[in-house]
Amino acid sequence: MEILKKCLLVAFLIGFQWTNAQDQKAIQDAFTKSYTLETNKKYSEAIDLLKGLGSENYPVQLRLGWLSYLAKKYPESVAFYKKASELMPAAIEPMQGMVNPLAAQSKWEDLEQNYLNILKIDSKNSLINFRLGQIYYNRKEYVKAEKYFSTSLNLYPFDYDSMLMSGWNYYFLGKYSEAKVLFNNVLLYSPADASAKEGLALIK
Repeated sequence: MEILKKCLLVAFLIGFQWTNAQDQKAIQDAFTKSYTLETNKKYSEAIDLLKGLGSENYPVQLRLGWLSYLAKKYPESVAFYKKASELMPAAIEPMQGMVNPLAAQSKWEDLEQNYLNILKIDSKNSLINFRLGQIYYNRKEYVKAEKYFSTSLNLYPFDYDSMLMSGWNYYFLGKYSEAKVLFNNVLLYSPADASAKEGLALIK
């Protein structure tokens, strides 16, 4: 465990390293300018400004991933986020960033794998478990969906989305008692909720 911690620390330092104070100042100035350009929606100019600052610099690659997404350069965005992940293998930040450009390209299988990769690092990530549950629910793979919805629901038992989606997933699994409890809990959170009322009506 101690060796692993040391390896992660080394990776962290490499990902954030600057060779000297002059380079650090140049990067800071470039980041400052890039925020102004982003505000003015000059995404391509901001990308060009940062591109030459170092392919081995984690913050640069992460920022380029975001700016490329805003510029609708989705393959480039994914590539920058992947490079950031290579520099910081224990980070979920770039993988979460990758969600937007993958979804924009309708690359659902890649998105699914990306979520699974996040859970290898952060198995109790509520949002990612919920989104995986949604993927499987939409495919009508309710047994698979249950695993991920349940994790999210156990972490946040009174979360509206987790309760409602788990309720419907249980309904389609034929687990009506569990579904009824969750739909009733949804109505505690949102008394006029049409979806929960519909679920309860179907169970009756």
